[in-house]
Amino acid sequence: MTISLTNTKTRRKEVFTPIDPSNVRMYVCGPTVYDRAHLGNARPAIVFDVLARLLRHEYGADHVTYVRNFTDVDDKINATAQARKAAGDARSLEALIAERTEETIGWYLQDMGAVGVAEPDHMPRATQFIPQMVAMIEGLIADGHAYEAEGHVLFAVESYKNYGALSGRSVDDMIAGARVEVAPYKRNPMDFVLWKPSADDLPGWDSPWGRGRPGWHIECSAMSFELLGESFDIHGGGNDLMFPHHENEIAQSCCAHPHGDFAKVWLHNEMLQVEGKKMSKSLGNFFTVRDLLDGHDGQPAVPGEVIRFVMLSTHYRKPMDWTAEKAAQAEATLRGWRSVTEGAVPGAADGELVALLSDDLNTSGALTRLHKLAKDAAGDAGAAGALLASAQLLGLLTDELGDWVSAGPDLSGLADHLAGVRANAMETKDFSEVDRLKTALIEAGVEVRMSKAGVELLPGAGFDAAKLEGLL
Repeated sequence: MTISLTNTKTRRKEVFTPIDPSNVRMYVCGPTVYDRAHLGNARPAIVFDVLARLLRHEYGADHVTYVRNFTDVDDKINATAQARKAAGDARSLEALIAERTEETIGWYLQDMGAVGVAEPDHMPRATQFIPQMVAMIEGLIADGHAYEAEGHVLFAVESYKNYGALSGRSVDDMIAGARVEVAPYKRNPMDFVLWKPSADDLPGWDSPWGRGRPGWHIECSAMSFELLGESFDIHGGGNDLMFPHHENEIAQSCCAHPHGDFAKVWLHNEMLQVEGKKMSKSLGNFFTVRDLLDGHDGQPAVPGEVIRFVMLSTHYRKPMDWTAEKAAQAEATLRGWRSVTEGAVPGAADGELVALLSDDLNTSGALTRLHKLAKDAAGDAGAAGALLASAQLLGLLTDELGDWVSAGPDLSGLADHLAGVRANAMETKDFSEVDRLKTALIEAGVEVRMSKAGVELLPGAGFDAAKLEGLL
C-alpha cells in the first residue's frame, strides 16, 4: 500500500518513500515533564501512535524505530522543585527535581496508555544525553555556526542560509513577529541559546563554557542523531513547535551534520479546542487527561477509548474540537462495536480502511469506514473479525482498552422485560407500554436496539441508573 503524507517542509502531499524500508525511523517531540498532561498533549501522542501502527503494518513490526523524547531539563521543572523546597521539604533541589520528573513521566505514560498509546521503541531523557549535546555544540563552534558570549553559547542563524524555510518566514519577519529575548551578548536578535550558565542552586553540568545546562532545541537534535542517525524519515509534533523549536532543530542539525538531511518528512498536527474555544485556565475549560479519565467538576469519567475515538474523528491537520456531545456519541458507537465483535477473532484489516489511513492518515475517513464494517458484522463472524482487526489498526477495540465496557451496568433483566412486553404487544397490537419503556430507557441514557434477534440495551454517555428505578 502506498502511503502519502503532507510534508510541512515542501507544503504538499507526497508519496512516502523511506530511506531504508528495513528500518523506517520516526522522531516525535515529547512532553516537558513538569506536570500532568493536558488534553492537548494527548493529540500528538495519539496521532503519531496511529502513524507508527500504520508504518508497522506496512513495513513490519520489527522494521520501524519510533523515538519520542522527554524534556527533563527545564525552568518549569526547576520551579516546581523550588516551590516544594520553599514549602519546607528539606531534601536537595537535585533530589526534588528527580522526584518530580520521575512521577511526571510515570503519570504521562499511565495517562497515554489509558488512551491506547503504545510506548515508542525509545523514550530518551534529555539528562541522559548531555555529553552528546556538549560535543555537538563544540562542533558547531569549531565550524563557525555558534559562538560563546558571557557564559552562553549561541547559534548564529545567519550562518545557515535556509533558516526559516520550514515555517516559510524570513529572518526579518521572524524578528518582527516573535518574542525575541533581547540580550546584549547576541550578535543577531534571532540567535538562540545552545548552552546557558546555571546558578549553584540549579541543575548544571560541567562544560568547556563553565557549569551550565543545554538550551531546549539542542536536546532533540542530539537525541535524534544518537538514536536515528544524521538522516531519518519522519519528524513530528504539534504545529506550535514549528517555530522556533523545529526551525532551530533543522538549523543546528544540518550545520552539525552537513552531509545528512536530518528529517526527510515533517508532520505537524493542529491544535485542540474545547467546545469551540481555545483551552485555557481563564475560560475554565482547561483540563488534564487524568481529569477526564477520573471525572472532574461533577462530570462523569470518560473512558480512555472514548477520548481516543474523539481525537481520531478529526483529521490531524485540522483543529480538533472536544465536546461532550462527541464523547457521548463515541461512547455509544464503541459500545455497539464491542458488542458486535464480542468473541470475534481478528482477521485481516479492511483494505479500504488501510487505504484511507495511507492517504495522509485520514482517521476520520477510517472511522466512517468502520461504521460501514460494523453494519456488515452483525451475525457474520468473518465480517466481525475484519471490523476488529481494522479498529485495532487505529488502536481501538483492543483488550487493554475494554475494561470500561465490561464494568458497565447489567441491563439484561430490563432487556428481557422489554422483550417480553414487546412480544405481548405483537399479539395485542398495543405498543403503548413498549413506547413508554423505550422512552424511559432513552431518557436514562440507554441506547435501545430491537430486532428479530431480540432486545439489546447499551448504556451510553450520560447514563443515569437512578432513572431506571421502577421500570421492572
